[in-house]
This record gives sequence, C-alpha cells and structure tokens, in this order.
Amino acid sequence: MPAIQFFEEDISYKLKNKTLVRQWIKDTITAEGFKLKELTYVFCSDAYLLPMNQQYLDHDTYTDIITFDNSEVDGEIVGDIFISIERIRENAAKFKINETDELHRVIIHGALHLLGYTDKSVVTKKKMTQKEDEYLNKRTFNG
Repeated sequence: MPAIQFFEEDISYKLKNKTLVRQWIKDTITAEGFKLKELTYVFCSDAYLLPMNQQYLDHDTYTDIITFDNSEVDGEIVGDIFISIERIRENAAKFKINETDELHRVIIHGALHLLGYTDKSVVTKKKMTQKEDEYLNKRTFNG
C-alpha cells in the first residue's frame, strides 16, 4: 500500500495522475527534510467538511481544506487531509485558474501544514504561498 492514499467521501472524484501526484508530494516532503510515513487525502463535499470545521477549528464557514497532523515522531509525516472539491471548483472559477492547478495548490498546502508552515499571519501566509509556488513549479506533469 502506498504511503499516500486518496479517498472520496460523499462525492465521486477521481484524481488524475495519482502516481505522479504521489511522487510530487513525497519529493516535497523529502526536500523539506522530513520522512513520509503515512498521508491520507480525502476528497469530499462542503457538507461533509463543514461539521469538521465547526467541531475542530470552531469556524462556522466552508473551507477548502482541513489538515490533521497525526505525527508522533519529529521529522516524520503522518496526517489526514480533507479537501472540499466544491471549494476547489468555486475558488478556481473565482481566481480564474485551472481546477487542477487549484487542487494541486491545496494538496501541497496541506502537506506544507504538516511540514510546519502556517498561514495565520500576513508574514507566515506570504512564506507559505511562496513555498506553494515553489513546489507547484516543480511539478513535472499537467492535469
């Protein structure tokens, strides 16, 4: 079983180029000096993600991603990342970008959270966006 798994909850969504996406995520984690143990991505709907946002983050709004860090050993990545495909589609339209590019940005955003990056302040959000751009530019595939 691969260290990175992709699942769907309450929606039907098939990620394109799974093998290449897995390798890209793994390369990102390795480049940041971490070891990948287990990472699960769950693609879902707004309705599925909203109660999690309310319960765990005390936010009563839709969100594109929630990341749970389950790591027990420093330097090792174990986590669960939930992504709303509805938010991805809406944000892609809003920012006038390709849906796949928006999905990839959010996929790597979740991984960066597990690597210790945050987006709670203007400064940390800017650094995180720079890292997202850096790793998006390292993709060797499209779609």
